[in-house]
Amino acid sequence: MNSTFIQTLLKSTGGYAAFILRVPVGLILAAHGSQKLFGWFGGYGLEGTGQWMASIGLEPGYLMALMSGSAEFFGGLALALGLLTRPAALVTAFTMLIAIFSVHFSNGLFMSNNGYEYALTLLVVTLALTVQGAGRFALDNALLAYFDNKKAS
Repeated sequence: MNSTFIQTLLKSTGGYAAFILRVPVGLILAAHGSQKLFGWFGGYGLEGTGQWMASIGLEPGYLMALMSGSAEFFGGLALALGLLTRPAALVTAFTMLIAIFSVHFSNGLFMSNNGYEYALTLLVVTLALTVQGAGRFALDNALLAYFDNKKAS
């Protein structure tokens, strides 16, 4: 694999700030995704979420629920672990962008009216992580060290 691509994907300038951002946001996203996928934490699972998504025009609903739930759950776990942080953050950012414009935007900014402030906050954090990478205490750093050692040998 191209060494420059690996460096760009895994190397981070985020320091501790990225760690502080990605762990709680990753866990929140994973919990939110688990509502869609498994019905945990008061969620409706794939069937119920799929029906709701179809009712708002996101068709096919089951597939959309599977895709958004997977992006949030697996992307959130990856963020919390600092594993392939940039791709995980980009996928979750895209998911939040879809949520903003398909569900929340018409309700205004504030969450009390089911507005987009929460999804916007998650979008901004995940975009920041896409730019700066995982920071400290991340599995991306171990992967980078592995590829650097493999290149050296």
